[in-house]
Amino acid sequence: MKWLLVLALAVPANAAKWIGTWAAAPQEPIPGTLRTFRNQTIRLIVHTSAGAKRVRIRISNIFGDRPLTIGAAHIARSTTAADIDPASDRTLRFHGQPSTILAPKSMAASDPVDLEVPALSNLAISLFFPEATDGTTIHVLALQTNYISTETGDSTASANFPTGKTMRSWPFLTGVDVEAPDGAAAIVALGSSHTDGDGSTRDRNNRFPDVLAERLRNAGAELSVLNEGIIGNRLLSGAAPEVAQLFGHALGEAGLIRLDRDALRQPGVKYVIMGLGINDIAFPGSFTPQSEKVSAASLISGYRQLIKRAHRKGIRVIGTTLLPFEGAFFKDPPLTFYTDEKEAVRQKVNAWIRDSKAFDGVLDFDAVVRDPSRPTRILPSYDSGDHLHPNDAGYTAQANAIPLTLFTESRETPARAGR
Repeated sequence: MKWLLVLALAVPANAAKWIGTWAAAPQEPIPGTLRTFRNQTIRLIVHTSAGAKRVRIRISNIFGDRPLTIGAAHIARSTTAADIDPASDRTLRFHGQPSTILAPKSMAASDPVDLEVPALSNLAISLFFPEATDGTTIHVLALQTNYISTETGDSTASANFPTGKTMRSWPFLTGVDVEAPDGAAAIVALGSSHTDGDGSTRDRNNRFPDVLAERLRNAGAELSVLNEGIIGNRLLSGAAPEVAQLFGHALGEAGLIRLDRDALRQPGVKYVIMGLGINDIAFPGSFTPQSEKVSAASLISGYRQLIKRAHRKGIRVIGTTLLPFEGAFFKDPPLTFYTDEKEAVRQKVNAWIRDSKAFDGVLDFDAVVRDPSRPTRILPSYDSGDHLHPNDAGYTAQANAIPLTLFTESRETPARAGR
């Protein structure tokens, strides 16, 4: 087996054009929460946004401190639960080999395979771990049932998967790419739990990026949508240890740190929908010390940095206003977040997002989900129950409010940030 240490993939001038059809941001579990796979296979279900006839996957060991051994990997069209259409099953190879080892802190892409991948469909990616393997690089809030084999050994090709346990995370898998026509492009939604879909129904793909992808596909647009949301993520700061302990997992590096890896380096990216900032405002004095409180000016400075970096790569950035959170709570331990001072910061930030013209477009999600009779709260019919996250109806309303012309008008290099 070959060692793979791939931090950036070199692309020949005459190479095929690839775009992501699905993605998930990697996170690091905290000690004591690691799931270990012992000579077992996992089957991960993902929902595509764009279709094609050639596909590859991306795997990450970015938070691993030891080599990651992949004994075998397969991809197929999903049918029911963990089962697949056997006629669609394909062996995935890495540099021509059916198995590989990823060095610590590295990422890798598989070789492409021919497979009819319908848009807005489910794929099953199966990974076999011949050695005891700790899930050190995962996406926590999958909102998708995934499967662990009850049998030991390689079950990657099993049409009827021998399910032993289920899980609600995506270990190691961070992307699925498809070969695309020249005019195709990807939209990356970079955000926190509102992007990750917290509050939506598991296994239903009702996060706002999912609904946006369906609208674009129905409109005939050659655009994919990649969800790079992380529950609890902040723009300016990574998660403090005490916050990670409460959640049971790390909440991701600061948005400004993970911007390049999770957004700007995604295959075919032309647009970023930026949805970070609410946790920077809400956490201090609740999850994190009051000394971490942020001003509107500091968040605005962070947004300007993000926009400038994206514009240098010719990528357009669309800002989203921050949702209301009066009454928001955390059950265990019992915590509340809202204060009048925090609300004043949110209002100032939202006013800047709407009026500054620093972004290449604005999605006023605040206006979509707030209660007109009490604008500091989510409309009850859109509230998942915690007064912080929308439900399926709320996320659908957000996606339906997005003008598709933001992505179908001229894609010329945007103006510099700070205009």
